[in-house]
Amino acid sequence: MQILRCPAQLQLLEETLRKSLPTTLPTPVSPPPWDPGDPAARNPASHEVLVDSWPHFGIVLTRLRPEEHRDPRDYYTNQLSVFYRDKGALQALMEGTEAVTPARAFQIVGMQDGLDEAVQEVATARGLKVE
Repeated sequence: MQILRCPAQLQLLEETLRKSLPTTLPTPVSPPPWDPGDPAARNPASHEVLVDSWPHFGIVLTRLRPEEHRDPRDYYTNQLSVFYRDKGALQALMEGTEAVTPARAFQIVGMQDGLDEAVQEVATARGLKVE
């Protein structure tokens, strides 16, 4: 996984993800209420953004920066937000990277069809408990 730190890359990713929002949303999403030139204002939660490749990504993951982790058992703090373009990218993330590790309790937040099933399949294959 690659961590995106460049403001231009993050801006491009944001624009790409906005285009992927459901068409059922009313009117276009308004611009952010923060100064786009101030990276600290855009990331008050101290998260980092990871992609499997750039610029043609299959999955995007946000997580708390490692230096901000206080309790590896706290799955509320160790929340992962995920957007993927296909189920295979999610399975690859869960099975073969250090971005998601069983040494730390975590929860995955996402709104795509099949997310629960994909997580269950990988967890079962790895002998992990999923709630």
